Amino acid sequence: MNAMPEKNGQNFDIFNLLEAETNSKKKRREELLASVGVKSFFVDGKISIDKRTCWGLECKLCIKACPTNALYWDRGEVKIVNDLCVYCGACVLSCMVDDCIRVSRVRESGEKESFSKPKEVVVLQNCINAKKRAARVRTILPSIEAYFKRYEPEKP
Repeated sequence: MNAMPEKNGQNFDIFNLLEAETNSKKKRREELLASVGVKSFFVDGKISIDKRTCWGLECKLCIKACPTNALYWDRGEVKIVNDLCVYCGACVLSCMVDDCIRVSRVRESGEKESFSKPKEVVVLQNCINAKKRAARVRTILPSIEAYFKRYEPEKP
């Protein structure tokens, strides 16, 4: 897999090398998450911690909240194992400092989400749950006529 170009002037495709590296990273990530027993619901994501505002020395709440142990304490600061992070937002919800932990993620539908405050996580989750509830109602009652047919008032 580490196919490097020879010095004899052979042409090679750098994009194929990058794609092979990306595929191996994805496979490694899937293996790591499977060993923890967690499934990732996001195609891509990014997490970062602002070291200037982090109170990790006093609290370490984000480390305790992380379901995959992607956050850990090392030499006086909170660090991240990006391959283990599933971008769930538990760390942001537990953080005492707004805008300390920033999570950006991309759903399978291509929808991008970004948050760095507990309130933003709650609002986002409420929107997602509202969409799911509306979809469930539409499966039971696809039209207004179906609603009236099901819940027609009794005639005296």
